[in-house]
Amino acid sequence: MKNNLYNWIWKWHFIGGLISLPVILLLAITGTVYLFKDDYEKPIKEKLMTVKAVGEPLSYQQQWEIAKQNWDRMPNAMEMPTSKTETTEFVSGMFSHKSSLYIDPYSGNVNGKIQLDQTDMHKVRKLHGELLMGTFGTKIVELAASWMLVLIITGLYIFWPRGRGWKGFFTICTKGNKRIVYRDLHAITGFWFSLMLLLILAGGLPWTDVFGSGFQWVQNQTNTGYPTSWQGRTFSSEVNGQALTLDDMVRTAQNLNLKGNVSISLPKNKNAVYTISNQTSDLNRLAVYHFDQYSGKLLYHGSWEDIGVLMKTRLWVMALHQGEFGFWNWLLVLVTALALIVMSITAIISYIKRKKKGEWSIPEVPSGFSLDAGIIIMVIILGILLPLFGLSLTVIYLIEKRKVILGQKNTVQTAE
Repeated sequence: MKNNLYNWIWKWHFIGGLISLPVILLLAITGTVYLFKDDYEKPIKEKLMTVKAVGEPLSYQQQWEIAKQNWDRMPNAMEMPTSKTETTEFVSGMFSHKSSLYIDPYSGNVNGKIQLDQTDMHKVRKLHGELLMGTFGTKIVELAASWMLVLIITGLYIFWPRGRGWKGFFTICTKGNKRIVYRDLHAITGFWFSLMLLLILAGGLPWTDVFGSGFQWVQNQTNTGYPTSWQGRTFSSEVNGQALTLDDMVRTAQNLNLKGNVSISLPKNKNAVYTISNQTSDLNRLAVYHFDQYSGKLLYHGSWEDIGVLMKTRLWVMALHQGEFGFWNWLLVLVTALALIVMSITAIISYIKRKKKGEWSIPEVPSGFSLDAGIIIMVIILGILLPLFGLSLTVIYLIEKRKVILGQKNTVQTAE
């Protein structure tokens, strides 16, 4: 019975690899490249962001007007400069539609612009997240990621060194068939990086289409995301006299002493508010402030403590996924990505050496084998939690069932 269960799990580990391995290898490669984003973009940004401090700088309000006059986009935020030799960055749009315009605060000249969706690293990220195929590509990536989770779980069961002792966690069999060498290298690498791979998957899955939508629904139903006041859409300014200048808000932001990159969201109309927020890998120091644009009255202050547990978890694992907690995190993610590349390549080589000509060479399970209720329940739960995995599993099962039925019919016809 145990051997049959082992063969059954090995079979589905094998099928999962056939389905997802090409995409997983691509994700590992593009993820490795994207980890060097800051190093690649640093010289480009330094050229746009560095100026000579000559004379007195223009006011931020004047620079805002210059940005509006010299841009075909409407600025919706300003990034707080950190030194006197730095240009002032105005931002338009969000996420992949984000663009930046850099103004020399001394001359008022536009140093340059960056449109995020036209950068090389953005293309790498789009390849990593959607295979450059839009929403259809995101679903392929999600399917591969879902199967990868199953591969890790089944791989741990298959690899566990029964009867070999603790040495089985470290040793690679170098005697006999070379396929065994690649198999062991694949298995041992997978075992030691399994926890980190699970955390990286946890960082990516909430941003997918199908699983991510379900995650978002649960988050909304349980009020465990951002509080409704965080984005500031529920607040409005009371129109009364002259609006505060951007320079007034810069002074306010400086007094808040926020950690990391600080931005000031600019009012879009006379009823909108000023918003001061920050981005930092020290997640406990995240904060947002909404101010009336006329009186400067604080309308709302949100901090890490106000964020729901699911969103906190989501932010933490995503930061880990992107290596944002410092050099140790960056290096750990880099090594994990390289390990995943090794695992993928060794799995492919092992399969090629195992595969018989004209066959898929999928491991067989005795026809009379039946699963325990516990295993069935686990599979159903996984299929519900990971809908694309559940759908693909159903399709594979129906195809196999059809083959069995056709095989039985052919046997009956032959007997007749």
